[in-house]
Amino acid sequence: MPYMPMDTQSQPDRIIIFDTTLRDGEQSPGATLNVEEKLTIARQLARLGVDVIEAGFPFASPGDFEAVSKIAQTVGGNEESPIICGLARATQQDIKTAAEALKPATRPRIHTFLATSDIHLEYKLKKTRAEVLEIAPEMVAFAKTFVDDVEFSPEDAGRSDPEFLYQVLERAIAAGATTINIPDTVGYTTSRRIRSHHQRH
Repeated sequence: MPYMPMDTQSQPDRIIIFDTTLRDGEQSPGATLNVEEKLTIARQLARLGVDVIEAGFPFASPGDFEAVSKIAQTVGGNEESPIICGLARATQQDIKTAAEALKPATRPRIHTFLATSDIHLEYKLKKTRAEVLEIAPEMVAFAKTFVDDVEFSPEDAGRSDPEFLYQVLERAIAAGATTINIPDTVGYTTSRRIRSHHQRH
C-alpha cells in the first residue's frame, strides 16, 4: 500500500497515527534492537502508512543517533515519506543532536519533553515551577530554529497540577509547538479523571 501524505487542513477529523515502537517500545524488557532491525521495522511502518515514526532518542547513545539518521535517510527521504521524529529532553544539547540526526529527513520533527509534576520537579529535575515555565517555551523556540515541526510533552502530566500544566502548554504553543502530547508517564491517571478535568475547562 503506498503511503498517502497527510492533509489535515482538508481532513480536520483525520486520525494521525504516531508510532513510537522504535523509541518507547524499545524500553520493554528484552526488546533491544540493532540498527538493521530498526530499519526493517521502520520500512514496514512506512509501508503500513504510519504518519509519524518516532525513530529514537538521538542523544541517548551513538547507536540511537545512527538509527535515527539512517531511518531519516532511507524511510524519510522524500515528500511522500512519513514524518520522522526524534526525542530530545528540553536541553540545547539534546535538541541539537536530534536536529543533526534528523537532517536527512524531508519532514523532520523534534519531540522535546519536560516534567511538570511537582514530584518530578523536586526529585528528578530539581527545578521550580517558575523555571519550568521559562525552560519549556525557550526550548520549543530553540527546536523551531532547526525544524518547523515541534512536538512538546509535559512529562508525568497525569500527576501534574492541572492549572500549572495548562500554563506550561500555553507557553509551549505560543513558542511554536505544533503538536502537544499529554503523557500519563507512570500510568497514574484514569480516563474518567482526564475527562472530568477536560469538562471543567
